Amino acid sequence: MDRGRLESFSDGVFAVAITLLALDLTIEGPGHGDLLGQLGHHWAAFVAYVISFFTIGIIWVNHHALIANIAVINRTLLFLNLLLLLIIVAIPFVTSTMAAYLGTSGTDGHLAAALYAGTFELMGLAFTGLLEWALHEDGRMHQPVPAAARASVRTRFYLGQLPYLLAVGVAFLSAPASVIITALVAIYYVFERTPSRN
Repeated sequence: MDRGRLESFSDGVFAVAITLLALDLTIEGPGHGDLLGQLGHHWAAFVAYVISFFTIGIIWVNHHALIANIAVINRTLLFLNLLLLLIIVAIPFVTSTMAAYLGTSGTDGHLAAALYAGTFELMGLAFTGLLEWALHEDGRMHQPVPAAARASVRTRFYLGQLPYLLAVGVAFLSAPASVIITALVAIYYVFERTPSRN
């Protein structure tokens, strides 16, 4: 299988998903109040945009590092990658939904925050599939993770999945708290790297 096609297709999907986030950054324009007031009214859209932009960007960085280290590309890896991309493309939808309902009271706001965090959890699980595939056999990576270090790599990576689950539950108590937890996970994965090729 051709690595270039895998990387190009994946990069294209990441680029489209991250670009779609900006489509919800709109204001009503002149005649609908002062500009500062309109920007303040749409604060949730800007918060959602920033969190989702950096989350997708961090996923892209870690995806790039992992794929660059993979020595063998087969059909299973391609389908695991497709599963990840399926969820990446859904992030603009859940971002828009969460932004629209974050400032509302009642069940809809809680459900929107849970959907947002839940989608990031699914994304994490899909990325886990890629990581597990790469760790399964030494020959699958240019620089394999030593057997003695694999448990540590898995533990550190899986720890980042737990707050997403927490955020889903917290969403039904406090939607803003759930969004904050989701944002903190992105910060965690800035420092928690996937196995890469030096």
